[in-house]
Amino acid sequence: MSSDNPTFSVIIPTYERPVQLSKCLESIAHLNYPNNKFEVIVVDDGSKNPPEELVHSFSDKLNIRLFTQTNAGPAGARNTGALKANGTFLAFTDDDCEPESNWLNAFENEFKKDPEIFLGGYTINSLSDNPCSAASQELINYLYTYYNSDRNNATFFASNNIAVKADLFQQIGGFDVTTLRATAEDREICDRWVYYGNKMTYTTDAIVFHSHDLSLSQFWKQHYNYGRGAYYYRKVRAIRGQEKVKIEPASFYLNLILYPYKRKEIKQKTYISILLVVSQIANAIGFYWERILRFLNKN
Repeated sequence: MSSDNPTFSVIIPTYERPVQLSKCLESIAHLNYPNNKFEVIVVDDGSKNPPEELVHSFSDKLNIRLFTQTNAGPAGARNTGALKANGTFLAFTDDDCEPESNWLNAFENEFKKDPEIFLGGYTINSLSDNPCSAASQELINYLYTYYNSDRNNATFFASNNIAVKADLFQQIGGFDVTTLRATAEDREICDRWVYYGNKMTYTTDAIVFHSHDLSLSQFWKQHYNYGRGAYYYRKVRAIRGQEKVKIEPASFYLNLILYPYKRKEIKQKTYISILLVVSQIANAIGFYWERILRFLNKN
């Protein structure tokens, strides 16, 4: 199957997760969107066994290509996919995500209004019985309500459910892979997009289901690494000459802790609330540990 000039290029970075990738591709194969209007680009980020057979098994259902690279992190894999893309727009998701059938239609409807916006969609945790996975998604949900309260003047999107015009993505330099760890590239590209005077819009109609299975130790490591990434994010902002990121008021953290109790669909509300506290502790430790390491390396 082929399409010379598709509307969308769906880009999926992957690394050692063939089961999740298969589910992701299966959901994309069932999108309620014309097959000749989108292509799928899978970028394997240095897996020991690249998913060649798996990707090939979808070639009769999708206009799909696989590219491989030396391990460089998901941000680098997304940039590789963007460089290979033929679509007018880029739609990014992750290998542990399953887009809802109307996903690309929702993005297209927004781009018809303004093709030069940066779009972010709504992500739903598929592992509701896993409190660590639920807490991690609830943190994102809270950040979306906080930073994207005006959907047409949004300022933060996670990279597993976003779309942008391909030439504009290249124009601003794609994801930063030179100084940032993999845990801050989405925050940084959103900040850079707004810094250059561009607009971001949040649409809850573009839905993906996220299945990130986390143990307690993995949850800690994830948010510890977010903190390390936050250090580099602030460093990049300083290089651009932007003002320092302000510490959020106490009410931000209080509302974060209480957020699960406002969500009827959330199970184990108290446990998830505690995990949100843990996430912020891990984040702070990661940030200051990275800061100490950089200071010691200079001396």
